[in-house]
Amino acid sequence: MINLVHNEMMKLVGKRRFLIISAIIVVLLSLFTYAQARQSESIRERLGTDDWRTGLQQRIVDWQNRLSSAGQWREQLQIQIEQSQYYLDHDINPSEPGAPSFIRGFVENSAELFLPLMVMIIAVDIVSSERSVGTIKLLLTRPVSRFRILLSKYIALVLSVSLVLFIFGLLSYVIAAVMFGGKGWSAPVLTGFAVRGGELDLSGVRLVSQWQFILQQFGLAWFISLVVGTLSFMLSILMRSSAAGMGTMLACLISGAILSNMVSSWESAKYLFMVNLGLMDYLSGSAPPIEGMTLGFSLTVLAAWMAGALAVSFGVFIRKDIY
Repeated sequence: MINLVHNEMMKLVGKRRFLIISAIIVVLLSLFTYAQARQSESIRERLGTDDWRTGLQQRIVDWQNRLSSAGQWREQLQIQIEQSQYYLDHDINPSEPGAPSFIRGFVENSAELFLPLMVMIIAVDIVSSERSVGTIKLLLTRPVSRFRILLSKYIALVLSVSLVLFIFGLLSYVIAAVMFGGKGWSAPVLTGFAVRGGELDLSGVRLVSQWQFILQQFGLAWFISLVVGTLSFMLSILMRSSAAGMGTMLACLISGAILSNMVSSWESAKYLFMVNLGLMDYLSGSAPPIEGMTLGFSLTVLAAWMAGALAVSFGVFIRKDIY
């Protein structure tokens, strides 16, 4: 099995996709760090001070002025106001200057779509590409069961997902540290915000160090990426064309981003995997897409989808004729 996994990893690395993914991450990180630096400078010039309290108070005032015209975003905006006021009342800077704060914000905004897309690039043609060029037939002539062959491919996928997250975290810190400095790992962060009945529940709020919060974020981001990777892995087996599998998964991810903002009255939609990809919202205390959804519920739904995808993948691969 070790040799099979090593062989699969060599094939994945040989395609140089990790270099492409790394290049994409570097470009986007550079753009985002520059944009955030410019935004911070603009706010500092407008307010005439570096005091984070003044900036946070101004944001609260701006959000309050927007409440009357917020429409469907009114509830989320009200929750942001209450959270920011809680930070202000407890004298805790929610955006401590430094690379860790940038990483925290970037992971939160990347986990639902950007990172899954990077993983999809790797996972969606693990099997289909070999079928299209015919190398899968050569692999199946070995005296190894199909189950072990596919298991080695899936283990390689899990390792690849972990490698993508590691590359993402490392590059995020290096680039952000150049722009903002590397301090702030021990800065306090409030977590445990919950939304019940449209109201912000502060009973479970607790204080953690920023490095602990970032570890939690990366753990959830890894799980989200693994779920998307497993579903892409299934499509790679079901479809001969990598482009078809990539298009299908891309449509699912984009539709999930849209549905999350539109399905509040469609209760059964909470069982769709794409509606449950916003795990970061539970850490930040944002309102869930559908009332009653919790972190445990979303993790369970995603785990069920992943288990189902694995069952279909192995069932089809073991029994299907390869041509």
